[in-house]
Amino acid sequence: MNRTTLSLLAAVTALAAVTGFAVIAAPGGGTAEGDAKAASAGAAPRLPVERSSLLCPAPSGSDLAETTYTAFTPKSEARGGSAAGPKDTKPGKAELVPSANSKNAKDPKKPTVALTEPGKPVSATANDSGAPALVGTADGALAPGWAAQQTTKVGAGGARGVLGVSCSAPDTEFWFPGVSTAETRQDYVHLTNPDDSAAVADVELYGPEGVLKSDAGEGISVPPHSSVPVLLSTLSSTRVTDGTVRVTTRAGRVGAAVQAMEEKVGSDWLSASADPSGSLVLPGIPADATSVRLVVFATGDNDADLKVKLAGANSSIVPAGAETLHVKSRMTTSIDLRDVTKGEAGALVLSPSQGARSAPVVAAVRIVRGMKDKQEVAYVPATAPVGARSTAADNRAQGSVLSLTAPGAAGEVRVTASAGTGGGTPVVKTYKVKAGTTASVTAPVPTGLKGSYALTVESVSGGPVHASRMLQLPEDGIPMFTIQPMPDDKGTVVVPRAQNDLSVLDD
Repeated sequence: MNRTTLSLLAAVTALAAVTGFAVIAAPGGGTAEGDAKAASAGAAPRLPVERSSLLCPAPSGSDLAETTYTAFTPKSEARGGSAAGPKDTKPGKAELVPSANSKNAKDPKKPTVALTEPGKPVSATANDSGAPALVGTADGALAPGWAAQQTTKVGAGGARGVLGVSCSAPDTEFWFPGVSTAETRQDYVHLTNPDDSAAVADVELYGPEGVLKSDAGEGISVPPHSSVPVLLSTLSSTRVTDGTVRVTTRAGRVGAAVQAMEEKVGSDWLSASADPSGSLVLPGIPADATSVRLVVFATGDNDADLKVKLAGANSSIVPAGAETLHVKSRMTTSIDLRDVTKGEAGALVLSPSQGARSAPVVAAVRIVRGMKDKQEVAYVPATAPVGARSTAADNRAQGSVLSLTAPGAAGEVRVTASAGTGGGTPVVKTYKVKAGTTASVTAPVPTGLKGSYALTVESVSGGPVHASRMLQLPEDGIPMFTIQPMPDDKGTVVVPRAQNDLSVLDD
């Protein structure tokens, strides 16, 4: 075998080990038990990623904004040994630094948050309107499962509320059902470029009648290591209450998140929906939700006919008047489910109607808690299963609620409350979720907690479990809250087995 062939094999293996966000896995995600069986059957090994990227959007323009950044990497043994890497894995580093176009960073090269060891979260705060977007990388032992959250509290004004977002990995396509260009809303899509060369992105807006024609969203340049906010109402003169945004890149890659601010209701971040699919789960609708609005978009050439169910504490029910939903191809459809939970926390489960052909869709729900001038809003997108492991980085001594949904077969998960940023001893609990139900539990808290902590959820056995975490930070009688989805952290990657094959040298 010549050097070129050897180099090619080495490059393929190295690329797979580094690009954890490019994993090819079964829809239900993996478990420690499943990984062990695959290994014994001679399947390609699953190894920890060696480098991770995370991007956090600029938090708020309000002078009253108080922002907390929290970063965390689980210990490798948290996966039951399935993610244990080579013994010579370097300690590595994980840093989030201000974006290059930040105007208020005192030292643009100094990390805002720097993590030095797995298993213990770190946090930092920013208390001004000019807090920048953050661009971060982690390598070595800190890369697998690296998570970060940005939590902003605004006590008054048009954007008052709690805005929480899990910092996300860069990609080339994102879907955001649930956006709006109504006069009562100000929605910005934030585009952040982690790379050394400029990225070029397109932002398309779809309403109930299809795409909204606009040239303003085409060819948006995002400079290297910089962030660009785009006000959605400037993309079209047409006003839509419920819309869908698609972000794609012509060159490079970006991180994307939508900041939604609604007059007299509140504000929060809307994360991207899970990849288009015929069946989706939207976990984490709180028991006291006073308004639930489902927004769905059909991404393909075919219309979608969907069955809508609410997976509650004891069973799945069909919401009255919302048994089925017809979604036309490349159009946005919404339905007001009002107080669908009836005092019982749950999750929406979408699947093809009986006899209907499966068509890919994306979805999100707008959730309101409170009444009249004491309302607050949050969003839950369709969420992929927990898979092997998922983490929510920012949790407090009170106010964290974990939602676990098993849409098909029953499932079991292990939840670890990490040490705190200022001290504390981790606590581990196991939860079983019955088939077709949602378990809403008060999150476990580390013993002797000081500061904030991280929650890590791992699949143990059974069917796929979908999760989200609600963080409640009430103020002045307003039930301020934010909900973060918890999909698989993609901290490991399947590395193809390589072997000598001299036939590639044949003419």
